[in-house]
Amino acid sequence: MPKSYRLSKVTRELNISIGRAVDYLGEQGVEMDTNPNAKLDQAAYDLLLNEFDADRLQKEASGEVNINKLDKEKKEQQKKEAEKKKKEEEEKARKEAERLAEEEKAREKAQEEKERLEKIAAEKKAEEERAKKEVEEQAKKEEEQKLAAQQQAEKEKKESPSLLTERKKLAGLTKVGKIELPSDKKDTEKKTSTKDKKLTPANSEKEEKEILDSRKEQESKSDAPKKEEDDDRIKTKYKKLEGITKVGKIDLSKFEDKKKKDSSSDDKDKKKRKRIKKNVKYDNRKGGNNNRNKNTRPKKDVSELTEEEVQKQIKETLEKLTGKANKTSNKRGAKHRREKRKNRREQEELEILEQEQNKSIKVTEFVTVNDLSSLMDTNVMDIISACMSLGIMVTMNQRLDANTIELVADEFGYKVEFTDAELEEAQEDEIVDNEEDLLPRAPIVTVMGHVDHGKTSLLDYIRKENVIAGESGGITQHIGAYSVEVEKNKFITFLDTPGHEAFTAMRARGAQITDIAIIVIAADDQIMPQTEEAISHAQAAGVPMIFAINKVDKPTANPEKVKEQLAQKNLLVEDWGGKLQSQDISAKTGLNVDELLEKILLEAEMLELKANPDRLANGTVVEASLDKGRGYVSTIVVQNGTLRVGDYVLAGSNHGKVRAMLNERGQQIKEAKPATPVTILGLDGAPTAGDNFRVYADEKEAKQLAGKREQLQREQSIRTQKHITLDEIGRRIALGDFQELNVVLKGDVDGSVEALTDSLQRLSTEEIHVNILHKGVGQITESDVLLASASDAVIIGFNVRPNSSARSVADKEEVEIRTYSIIYDAINDVKEAMEGMLSPDLKEEVIGEVEVRDTFKISKVGTIAGCMVLTGKITRNSQVRIIREGVVIHDGELASLKRYKDDVKEVNKGYECGLNIKNFNDIQVGDTIEVYVVNEVKKKLK
Repeated sequence: MPKSYRLSKVTRELNISIGRAVDYLGEQGVEMDTNPNAKLDQAAYDLLLNEFDADRLQKEASGEVNINKLDKEKKEQQKKEAEKKKKEEEEKARKEAERLAEEEKAREKAQEEKERLEKIAAEKKAEEERAKKEVEEQAKKEEEQKLAAQQQAEKEKKESPSLLTERKKLAGLTKVGKIELPSDKKDTEKKTSTKDKKLTPANSEKEEKEILDSRKEQESKSDAPKKEEDDDRIKTKYKKLEGITKVGKIDLSKFEDKKKKDSSSDDKDKKKRKRIKKNVKYDNRKGGNNNRNKNTRPKKDVSELTEEEVQKQIKETLEKLTGKANKTSNKRGAKHRREKRKNRREQEELEILEQEQNKSIKVTEFVTVNDLSSLMDTNVMDIISACMSLGIMVTMNQRLDANTIELVADEFGYKVEFTDAELEEAQEDEIVDNEEDLLPRAPIVTVMGHVDHGKTSLLDYIRKENVIAGESGGITQHIGAYSVEVEKNKFITFLDTPGHEAFTAMRARGAQITDIAIIVIAADDQIMPQTEEAISHAQAAGVPMIFAINKVDKPTANPEKVKEQLAQKNLLVEDWGGKLQSQDISAKTGLNVDELLEKILLEAEMLELKANPDRLANGTVVEASLDKGRGYVSTIVVQNGTLRVGDYVLAGSNHGKVRAMLNERGQQIKEAKPATPVTILGLDGAPTAGDNFRVYADEKEAKQLAGKREQLQREQSIRTQKHITLDEIGRRIALGDFQELNVVLKGDVDGSVEALTDSLQRLSTEEIHVNILHKGVGQITESDVLLASASDAVIIGFNVRPNSSARSVADKEEVEIRTYSIIYDAINDVKEAMEGMLSPDLKEEVIGEVEVRDTFKISKVGTIAGCMVLTGKITRNSQVRIIREGVVIHDGELASLKRYKDDVKEVNKGYECGLNIKNFNDIQVGDTIEVYVVNEVKKKLK
């Protein structure tokens, strides 16, 4: 597609009004409407740029003031942000230091608590052991006393047997007494059990029962021998000792004072536990000692003081960093809150400023109302209301055209930038390759220049082939892509572009794809318009240029003249002290072609061209055509990644799986590395030349994108159809005979169809308009003929022919089919046809002058004038004017012309005649009759 510019955008760029631009273009012969959305081609844009470049520079100079101001504000903003960031980092460091200090304190506290618990447990264990020993000693003493009492009782029994019965009764009393003793011990046991549950005795009732049983056994065996009683007592002694050992624990209360004394004595040797104080506010003006009784305070350990000093030093350092040293906590908090409020206000102001600066949205044409509302962050109903106020009734899912989008966005204070949907998708899906994955690739070189300057001949010599022999008329009409091995494992991909003026879009497309541009200029010619156009395309694309001055072997060659012309256009070659490379060559004999290839490789090494072959392929469509046997065939250049047979490709709105892949020589290949031109088969249509293609791993995603693009194209084609308006009808009525030439255009490749379409549409004038009803790639079909028949159109085929059914239908419907193989033949024929349709210009020519000598009045006939032909002649069918005293009083035609009595066709100079003027009888002697005829002159297209 040729690059176009909107009129409004160009005028804003050049700082001029739309009317001024339209008037200047009209003076240069380029007709343009005053519609701001009208599109300019590259030539018109270049005219305006050359004329109004001073206005553009003036605008840029005025913009620099604003830019400097914005830069200053931006620096201040960055400074504030840096200060804010520094404060946040300091605050973060302070909090981190406090957190670490608290964690250290918590660890110390946990360690001290653990040591304290271990010491308490050890003390308890020691006390239990001491108490157990004391109880055992006490029980042993009591047992010795009982043995002594029993021995005394036996002694008394031997001395007085009469008292035995009494002693037996007393024995009962003694038994009761013995029962009371364990009950008292039981009470004491209960008391001790409340104090220390760990030392609770066993079941007391069981022990009482055992004691009673032992006493009964003693009574029943009182008469037994002494030896047996001793044995029984030993057993009871063993059992009593067991019970007494448990009961003896009642006396633990006696050791409480002793325990306190022991613990206080141990505490003297033990290090005092450090108390953890919460919410302590350090004050540098006061000492750390708040204890009134200084004498009772224990002496601090050196390690504790060191830790406290470390913590204090950390806090002082943080306060110095934040600039809040030697201030009270209240003042610090107030200042911190003030700074926080100030920073919040500054942040809000910056956000408002950014919102005002960023109130611009990027949209594609024909975006829906719902999508526009989400982009502007506005309610959908508000946009619908705004459209209704503009007199446009829309729904939520309705698509808006460019003018409506601009109007609605302006209502909400937004600026609109229109972008291409494919470009937007490419930016979203762009994958950044890692540096280690990139490998060197071959350069893509485009050969450009004027027609017949030797571009294809140069490539023929390099490729050792003859491409020109296959082109009609000896001129290139297709863009070709070739890969050439110039050295061992060093390849160059060449793109050959047409030089004819009709192929502007092809040259622009070649400049966009390429890495290096070779501008071929004939040494026996001069820099032609197409050469200048090729240079401007390369400069616009930012591509380095190498000038190849061809045909130096001819006698009339003058390479220095070409270099001089380049210098006049500020293009200095290296021979003239510039930076642009140039080489004098002869494509016919091969003179210096090797040096030219070396310069191409040198330029490529400086560019450091790299690509990642281990990824999904993407690139550009160079050309597309429809082959009868193979279907849609597309010539593409892989720019990144590796294309393989079977990959799913999306190119524009066309998609499909790669069925086969061929190189430029027609040989089948399985894969194509970066910078490789190939021809692929398998797409469902002919993509537009210049479309970007991309391989998708997910076939479903590719189909969705293709459907979306096709919908946008369909919407655009419907919306951009120009319907006839009342103003247009009035203009055609005023012209009187407005003509329109309908054309159905079919070509072999998309690029040729595009070039022919642009050339034919440029032939349109105010009186006759060329309307391209349909254009496509492939042979002329029956449907094309039926469309032409329904709309009274002419079918033009460029390098294609109609099939048999289409030809028979065309004969039946009387539809004219014109086929051409050279583009300028087609343009000239259409131009002549348009000129034939134009109404001819009427040119008036005076052929004679007649003087009235006498008049005769005849009834039923009128006034007859007797005249003399003074100059020229008078004819029967000529027009006449009656001139009296230099004033035209009548303009009409002759009713009759006679000489004597005979009617004649003409009367020459010097002869007399009689004549009668139709519907006019006021003829007087002395009047002059001017005789003239109106000739039709064929009108030419402007």
